[in-house]
Amino acid sequence: MEFSSKLLENAVNEMAQLPGIGKRTALRLVLHLLRQPEYQTFQLSEALSNVRAEINFCKSCHNISDKEICEICENPNRDSTLICVVEDIRDVMAIESTGSFKGLYHVLGGKISPIDGIGPQDLNIDSLVEKVKSGLVKELIFAMSPTMEGDTTNFYIFRQIQGYNVTTSTIARGVAAGNELEYTDEITLGRSIIDRIPFETSLKS
Repeated sequence: MEFSSKLLENAVNEMAQLPGIGKRTALRLVLHLLRQPEYQTFQLSEALSNVRAEINFCKSCHNISDKEICEICENPNRDSTLICVVEDIRDVMAIESTGSFKGLYHVLGGKISPIDGIGPQDLNIDSLVEKVKSGLVKELIFAMSPTMEGDTTNFYIFRQIQGYNVTTSTIARGVAAGNELEYTDEITLGRSIIDRIPFETSLKS
């Protein structure tokens, strides 16, 4: 792809680093921005700079937040004894959109995947185990995507908390095996939370 402007080429190359964005799509997006009023481009630039510089991760659940503790963890109407364990922030958003869950979350920041070089030490597992050890948690819901890596992560955490007085369950398999949680429709996902099953049962299936 030949560029008549080095500035344009640099902008396209940076845009093309985003997931799912190829060079042609990046060029289309950059040209679109050039056609917009200047203030709109500056607003986008400022928003991206602010989110990179000022965003926080909740010290309790590791969700993205504007403050040290996110609004979900601060909400006194949420059930703090019930924790839903998810892979990343997109899963929190997906489950929240169902309106079916009133507990808290714990965002692992990924899933165990040896082929990708991701081990338990790379995830927010230790802080989850500490919550269980505190005795304040009555139930963990494993809401990882039903993939081999998700199941491996669930089982690893299950082994770490065995012996502690906590119930473990997993979302019902209305979510098709191999699917990522964020792409599951709200009705199916909501029912999967409500109809969760004991984790030990899922090991036998």
